[in-house]
Order: sequence, then C-alpha cells, then structure tokens
Amino acid sequence: MSPAYDVIVIGLGGMGSAAAHHLSARGARVLGLEKFGPVHNRGSSHGGSRITRQSYFEDPAYVPLLLRAYELYEDLQRATGREIAILNGGVMVGPPDSRTVSGSLLSARQWDLPHEMLDAREIRRRFPTLTPKDDEVGLYEKKAGLLRPENTVAAHLQLATRQGADLHFDEPMTRWEPYKDGVRVHTAEDAYTAAQLVICPGAWAPQLLTDLGVPFTIERQVMYWFQPKQGVESFLPENHPIYIWENAAGVQIYGFPAIDGPGLGAKVAFFSKGQATTPETIDRTVHEEEVRAMADHLAACIPDLPGAFLKAATCMYSSTPDEHFVMARHPAHPESVTVACGFSGHGFKFVPVVGEILADLALTGATAHPIGLFDPARLAAAPG
Repeated sequence: MSPAYDVIVIGLGGMGSAAAHHLSARGARVLGLEKFGPVHNRGSSHGGSRITRQSYFEDPAYVPLLLRAYELYEDLQRATGREIAILNGGVMVGPPDSRTVSGSLLSARQWDLPHEMLDAREIRRRFPTLTPKDDEVGLYEKKAGLLRPENTVAAHLQLATRQGADLHFDEPMTRWEPYKDGVRVHTAEDAYTAAQLVICPGAWAPQLLTDLGVPFTIERQVMYWFQPKQGVESFLPENHPIYIWENAAGVQIYGFPAIDGPGLGAKVAFFSKGQATTPETIDRTVHEEEVRAMADHLAACIPDLPGAFLKAATCMYSSTPDEHFVMARHPAHPESVTVACGFSGHGFKFVPVVGEILADLALTGATAHPIGLFDPARLAAAPG
C-alpha cells in the first residue's frame, strides 16, 4: 500500500509553515503536525516584527538566499493580501571595524548591493532619533526593513490549506521511525506514514534531533516595547529606520519603528544576550532589572525611546556553535528525512526561501540554492 502522504512536516512555525506551503504548491500530499495551535507564541516566530536586510554581516554566502526571499515576500503578500514586509530602510551602526558595519559593507560590496556609508553627523541629521558617537558610522540600506512574523506564518498556513495540505494543530509528534520505503510518525492520536519527513523543530531541536550530532544551545531572549518620551511621530516607519547597533564592547541591540499605533511604542532588544534554557523551563517573566538594563543602554544611543516601558515578551533562539543554520538531508537518514534548525536568532528573514529549499530537498533530494554552509557535518565533527 502507498503511504498516506508524500511528506510529513513536523513543526508549523516559520520554517515548517513555509515548507508545507511550498510542498503542497507542487502537488505533494502534505501532513503538517504542530505541538501548539496555529501562529502560537511559544517558540521563535512571534513578537510582531523581525528585521530583514540584504547587506548581511554574518556571511556574504547568505545574500543569494536573501535576494530570493525578497521575491517570495512579494509573492506571499500578493497571494494572501496580508502585510508581510515593510521596507522602510535600515542602518547598521557601530565603530568602522565592528562586525556589524564591516561585515555589512563586505556583503554589500561583494554582491553589488545598493548602500550608503554615513558618518555620525549624517546619521544624526537623517535620523534624529539616533545619536551615535562621533567615531561611529553606519551602513544605510534602503531595502532593509521589517517582516510581520505572525502574518507570515498565517499566510503560509493559509496557502498550504488552500492547496490541500492536511494541518493538525495541538498534535505533537511523539516519535518517528523508518517504515518500508519511508517513515512512520506517531502522535498520541494516530500513526501516519509518508515517503518523506521534514523536521522543523525550532527550540525543540535538542530533543527531536538527538541523532544529528549537533550541539544546539537554546537561549531565552527578551523583546521590549517602550513609549518614546515625545510620542511616536518621530519613530514612525517614514522617519525611523530599523537598526542594528554594535558598541565598542561588541554588544549589539536591534530595533524597529513604531508600527502598531500611537499607544504601543517601538520595539527593541539585545541580540544574543540570553540565558541557556529549555522550552519546558524557560522563564516567561521579564524582570525589572532586565528592563532597566535595556533602558540604560538606550539612554546613550536613542535617548528619546525609553520614555515609558510598555511591555516585554520572551522567545527562544536555537543556536549552533558557529551561529550558522542547519539545513540538509539528515546524514543518518539521507533517503527520507530533511532537517531545518539552528537558526541562531537571525533566521526568520529566510523563512520563504527555506520553505522552497526544504521542498526541493524532500521531493528531489537536492536544491539549486547554495546551502553548503549549512551542512550539519561541519558541527558534528567538532569537539563538545
């Protein structure tokens, strides 16, 4: 008997929802299994906004994937009518030799991306909300901006359902096993068979991919919303860019314009200043000293922002030792299992192209996209 499905997708957050869409768009019979409800806030695909940019300081190898992701943002917005991307421009600020600035400039030059280099005076003139030190500079990218994570996940789920995917929420996988020429996946409700399995576990990677040999770290991260002292007018998208700001000590913050109305402020966060946790033990309470540390940092560089603390929310980074992704056929099960995980706090902007890559790998075993950087073998061979 043929398997009931062509592909089972585990996890329907950012990456899994995109995979379900791209697989079902190609005519595959898709089952999606999600531990929580649709568009939930228990993982890493929530919080109202995520930065997107093309001058990628992490590694120039990401740029071709970003260019394709931008095309897919437009397709997704057009197909669903949902707001996906607001490309209001972005500035990467710091000392000239900081990774944020020098790495962004390297990618921009290598891929001939439109950009401007601004000195501190020009940053202050163009974006009065920002007050860099005289020895700081910025790379401005007009095509940078923000993504709406909840809308993105909802849009991919909407299209997957429209295309015939069978999506089950509040039904976590309990285990899976090779079965005949494919896989069998068990839940508390039933057992399902498919020719292929795609695992997008997010912060549950250490539990669901123990045989991958990758030393994942799960970090608790906090997002903050402040009401600017003078109101949100100067922080609206047409006035205030997205930004990533690295100080001389190497501490990065990132932030957004005010996009949700006059009473909801502007969002900001430290990058990768979290504590090790697990999905079961994460502290969802944001403490006064954490808010105070964020406000104190802002006072030096965006002094009008920490007028009043409004709210905070937690999420989780699933990080690899080198902070590059894992995206490949599973080395122990290359004929039937594909994995996408370890997005290390900078993966959401790639969601639509990751979905396309996962569909390629699951249905054909290969992809034309450049993903050599994401081979888990680079980490499995490393000590500890």
